[in-house]
Amino acid sequence: MASQFRLSAEQEAIRDAVREFGENEIQPVAREHDESGEYPEELRKEAAKYDLVAPGIPEEYGGAGMDLLESCVVTEELWRADPGIGSAVGSAGFGSSMIRRFGDEWMKEEWLPAIAAGDAVSCSCISEPAHGSNVAGIETTAEKDGDEYVIDGNKMWITNGTVADVGVVMAKTSPDEGRKGISAILVPTDADGFKPTKIDNKLGIRASDLAEIVLDDVRVPQENLIGEEDRGFYQLMNFFAGGRASVASQAVGAAQGALDAAVDYAGEREQFDQKIGEFQAIRHKLADMATTVEAARSMTYRAAGYAEAGDRDLAMKYASMAKLFASENAVEVADDALQVFGGAGYVTDHPAERYYRDARITKIYEGTSEIQKNIIADRIL
Repeated sequence: MASQFRLSAEQEAIRDAVREFGENEIQPVAREHDESGEYPEELRKEAAKYDLVAPGIPEEYGGAGMDLLESCVVTEELWRADPGIGSAVGSAGFGSSMIRRFGDEWMKEEWLPAIAAGDAVSCSCISEPAHGSNVAGIETTAEKDGDEYVIDGNKMWITNGTVADVGVVMAKTSPDEGRKGISAILVPTDADGFKPTKIDNKLGIRASDLAEIVLDDVRVPQENLIGEEDRGFYQLMNFFAGGRASVASQAVGAAQGALDAAVDYAGEREQFDQKIGEFQAIRHKLADMATTVEAARSMTYRAAGYAEAGDRDLAMKYASMAKLFASENAVEVADDALQVFGGAGYVTDHPAERYYRDARITKIYEGTSEIQKNIIADRIL
């Protein structure tokens, strides 16, 4: 693991490459995609050429083989350029970690190279209309019928739901056993009965695809079981810390993007015959914002280091701390950035309002701030 306080030259090179891609390819079309809600299919494919899609996929399967810290740097810079498109690119491999860690070799060979190359998109089907934070309460079932699983249920808030080629579906294989009865099952999205409906009335990250999915008598071979039957929840636990570190890096990126925009505007906008960046009130606000972003970044990188090291309890503690701090403060930094813009920040002529809307989701998914506080408290009391 690299130093928690300073990236290596190679990691800085990764940051520079992603930032260049973001500035040249993402930022010029960010407003357009936000307003239209159009999924950036071509941009995702282009990003894959630079190893920016599912960068943790091992080299033997066509990926970049990045560790979690490096992947967080990629995520941070994508979101710095634009959270909506950054989410679309960064989430294109959702569920691939489960395939990589617990899937059979045929699953890895069929799907991982395609995802890394930008030729396929995956999704992770966990949340349901009545079960968000309470994963153990999911009601989707997978019953055996001969040599097949028959899956029935309803999934909600599924990133990539309408654009994915394959999904990792969490379902109850032993419905009366709570978390002890959940399995992960690989489901191609062209299977009969897999019915996604796009959710397009979102506050933010509008370029990222989101859907409700109805699973109506979906049949897949039993060989599509990922890992062990009834062990899906415990398999999923292996990725909680990494997922929360990743969302923390999203929040850091959104906050940094908002800060960048505010700094640029403060150096251009004039009032009372001087740049507004020369007023102490604005200078102090920007100083506070920059300090907060750097603190969130340090916490996020530290969390990624613990998650990569494999100490689950420490990883969960620090990942929850990082996600809580980074997400809560991303919203505050974006709010302060909008204030620097004044009235100009309230309209879509500038990116301030977009960062403000986009940052808000990081306080909700991968476990709400309230859930993160429970996890932290459990580990300090």
